[in-house]
Amino acid sequence: MKIYVVRHGETNFNVKNKISGISEAMLTDLGKKQALNAKEKLKDIHFDKVYVSPLQRAIDTANIITNQNKIIDQRIKEIDFGVYEGMDTSTKEFQQTKYNLGVRFPQGETFLEVVHRVYSFLDDVTSKDDEVILVICHGGIIRTINSYFYDMTNDDFFYYRTQNCDIKIYDFKK
Repeated sequence: MKIYVVRHGETNFNVKNKISGISEAMLTDLGKKQALNAKEKLKDIHFDKVYVSPLQRAIDTANIITNQNKIIDQRIKEIDFGVYEGMDTSTKEFQQTKYNLGVRFPQGETFLEVVHRVYSFLDDVTSKDDEVILVICHGGIIRTINSYFYDMTNDDFFYYRTQNCDIKIYDFKK
């Protein structure tokens, strides 16, 4: 099995350094160009399935990258940052809560809850060795996907970053 994972294109929240979690953020013109660039890089790959987060920025990115049918999966939506949604990303309390994987964002989720749902998704989609799939989602979800395939310390997890429309590739054999 081979899994290609793409983060959505740049959004208006990214430009303003706003916490977007489950908040709807729209692709910028640059975000659309990033998705076109990803499309070009992936053009020769046949995907057996395409999974997409239910958030609009991921759906819009997916629609630019491929015309294939898409499977919307709630388990790969971004983390719910609760009361921090829409705030500046440098907010001290947000950063402290973000580092502590088992601490709930007020009115939101913990990263451990996100890990549970993303690992459940990955357990389901990695059941067929011969498939090639595309997953279009979010930075926090890609961080979690990476932790499924590679051991990560708390620091590794906290500091792991992907750029908009980065393409990560995971080869997986059961």
